[in-house]
Amino acid sequence: MDLKLFAVVFSTIFVAELGDKTQLATLLYASDAAHPKLTVFAASATALVLTSALGVLAGSVLAAYVNPKVVRWVAGVGFIVVGAWVLLARD
Repeated sequence: MDLKLFAVVFSTIFVAELGDKTQLATLLYASDAAHPKLTVFAASATALVLTSALGVLAGSVLAAYVNPKVVRWVAGVGFIVVGAWVLLARD
């Protein structure tokens, strides 16, 4: 396992997910006393793993047809656009 790649992917996804609507939805489910916390954790963790697996699969298919350099540029520009949108959005 490439630990440097692991650290980069982990930290990027971890920071991106903080305060995300997924985390907020999980928080809301967990705040209900009627919902077992282990069930909420297992369901949310499984959903995140599945969406990540779909992302890896889509990336693998995309890499077969698109130059990885183009994908990096599009992803980078996309992150910048989303960041600017978040910073400039009015409440």
